[in-house]
Amino acid sequence: MIRSGEAKEEREDGGEAAYRRLRADVLLGRLAPGRKLGLDGLRPIYEAGVGTLREALNRLATEGLVVAEGQRGFTVAPVSAEEFREIADLRLLLERHAIRLSFAAGDIDWEGRVVGAHHKLAVLERRLLKGEAADTGLWKRYDREFHHALIEACGSGVLLESYAAAYDRYLRYQMVAVVFRGAVAAEQHAALLECALARDADRAAAVLEAHIAGCVDQVLRSRALAPLATPRAGQALRRAAAR
Repeated sequence: MIRSGEAKEEREDGGEAAYRRLRADVLLGRLAPGRKLGLDGLRPIYEAGVGTLREALNRLATEGLVVAEGQRGFTVAPVSAEEFREIADLRLLLERHAIRLSFAAGDIDWEGRVVGAHHKLAVLERRLLKGEAADTGLWKRYDREFHHALIEACGSGVLLESYAAAYDRYLRYQMVAVVFRGAVAAEQHAALLECALARDADRAAAVLEAHIAGCVDQVLRSRALAPLATPRAGQALRRAAAR
């Protein structure tokens, strides 16, 4: 017989699992921007009840990943050129600040984690550069782990949490557009590794700015977001791509 406390824990575990799966599907583009999220349709996919799904979607709405439309239900948050630029600027602001703190405080164990994270990312980037098939989800996971490793010694849990939230919203745009910028991105990652080992925060800030700006420019010029944007946002994306 399951006790009430155990049943509550099981419900909480199920709710957390549904939230994490929904969040991953939004971030990785499996749930496309603008898609309606009908609770009845989601139940068999996420193996959760309507109440559990509603709670998970409300959590995602507070993160800006889902839009709650009152009685009309939920929709995956739309995309726009303006929002992508704002998210990119926020990511740059937070990561650049965290890099300075982390480079100043990191010890030899931190250096080892940075080197290890870069090694995994570089191996996958070499495969992509050779035209080999690669798991895009794994590629972005390694990318995220490397950038996190660079800043993890910053000493501020609040800063790391804020950065993670900004990075994830930035990641959604990358996954929707499926952008790999090739050798230039790999070279910038290698340069960031060199900066970390040399504790050169000034150069790292410049490399990071070019890294993020290049990604934003390529996503907007690719026009990959336009079919997924609202009509008004789509017009803005087309203007941005034409610049």
